[in-house]
Amino acid sequence: MKNTIINSKYIVVLSALIAFTSCNEIEDVSREETVEILPELTSGSADFSNYVSLGASFTSGYTDGALFMAGQNNSFPNLLANQFALAGGGNFTQPITNDNFGGLAAGGTRIAEPRLVFGGSTPVPLETVVGPVTVSTDIVLNKPTGPFNNMGVPGAKSFHLLSTDYGNLAGLGSTANPYFIRMASSSNASIIEDAMAQSPTFFTLSEMGGNDVLSFALSGGLGKDQKGNLDLTTYGSNDITDPNIFASVFNGLLTTLTSGGAKGVVTNVPYITDLPHFTTVPHNPIPLDADTAAYLNSANVYGAYNAGIVQAFDYLVANTPFTQELADAEIAKRTITFTAGAGNAVVIMDEDLTDLTAINSALVNIRQATADDLLVLSASSFIGTEAIPGNPQTVNGVARPLTDQWVLTPEEQLAIKDATDAYNLTIKTISDANDNVALVDLNAILNELASTGIMFDNYNLSASLVTGGAVSLDGIHLTARGYALMANKFLEAIDATFNSNFVASGNITKAGDYPTNYSPTLQ
Repeated sequence: MKNTIINSKYIVVLSALIAFTSCNEIEDVSREETVEILPELTSGSADFSNYVSLGASFTSGYTDGALFMAGQNNSFPNLLANQFALAGGGNFTQPITNDNFGGLAAGGTRIAEPRLVFGGSTPVPLETVVGPVTVSTDIVLNKPTGPFNNMGVPGAKSFHLLSTDYGNLAGLGSTANPYFIRMASSSNASIIEDAMAQSPTFFTLSEMGGNDVLSFALSGGLGKDQKGNLDLTTYGSNDITDPNIFASVFNGLLTTLTSGGAKGVVTNVPYITDLPHFTTVPHNPIPLDADTAAYLNSANVYGAYNAGIVQAFDYLVANTPFTQELADAEIAKRTITFTAGAGNAVVIMDEDLTDLTAINSALVNIRQATADDLLVLSASSFIGTEAIPGNPQTVNGVARPLTDQWVLTPEEQLAIKDATDAYNLTIKTISDANDNVALVDLNAILNELASTGIMFDNYNLSASLVTGGAVSLDGIHLTARGYALMANKFLEAIDATFNSNFVASGNITKAGDYPTNYSPTLQ
């Protein structure tokens, strides 16, 4: 095979960042300006004197693939607390990290990487731009002292808020979360216990259920192989949480949080497959010359495989109840063909295809991707690389099919959607039945960002990676401006449910006060 078969430089994932400029000319005219008199702020029936936020990465202020000082200061709970302070709210403490590099260390050993930055055309690791950095936030050597009003823990699933092992250093790498190890009041404390120990008068419980499907999605659906054997203890488990377990956990959390009369806001779960982490990499990024395409179609590579597929289905039709109609459909789905030029689809593994290995062990479950498949963002730097360096016949995504971790098939996407719908039904049913709880529809907000965009002051925010302004460089978490928009959505829900008037009185966040991109030199 020619060395020109493919190179990662041909994978066009992101468009160039457009520089936005504006100018305002002063008009040489006289005019009268009307000054709007806004009403005085009132808290309504809510008591903001002791606000505690619970949740996962969104709550913590995680952005650009990391947790760091600037991101935490622009977390939506901190932005809310700034407004609550004007209506009787008290101090709001966060477990602030030690630097703006991001990442974590444990006893001097790095266990989480620094943040991403914009590299001119795509997101890149910070250290590729500024050189090596020392991650100074160490969960062993410099734990901060609580209690903390912001109890957002990156990576937490719903049931993790109840776990008494989640902050135990001895469980690092298995049952414990390094972010909660850093902030837990003791080795056997749970997130909900540390929150309730502060006797909150107001709370937010955000994105519960998000990580319950997100870890499955980020792994390309790897957790599906363990379906039916849900692991409720391991920090890094990729399984989708059973909706019945989620319902029990969510009901328990909300009952506990409101038990002392506290009011609060909860959110539902967005369809995470609308996030740019899953929508940016095209299914067909492969350019080929005529000779390479012909070689791939020959009996040396996929020609023999295609012929074997036809023979295997002929056998099934002749000897089993398998119909010719089903056989023709699956043959068409599984036939792998390349053409000269751009736009060739990658080859992927798909365990939902009919297993033919009992007929012919060489007929593994592979096919070319379609527009219905979603490739994870990290696939952009993997497609086109060589499994064996220097051997162009081992190009990943072409001669070597992409394994399950790189792609979400329609069946895996449906599993995510079904679980999300079940979680959201639980959240709405329980929150609607509780007068002390307001609901923010994150699902609708993300859908709007992904489809038409949302006007936030003079900015049109969308879910496009890099250029959209709402979603950060990791393709999942929000930018500072995105979190400011989120804070305003919370304030709208609080006004509507508890008769406060943050929006009407003008006490809301302003888009222009928050960046969409942090500089690589921010330290």
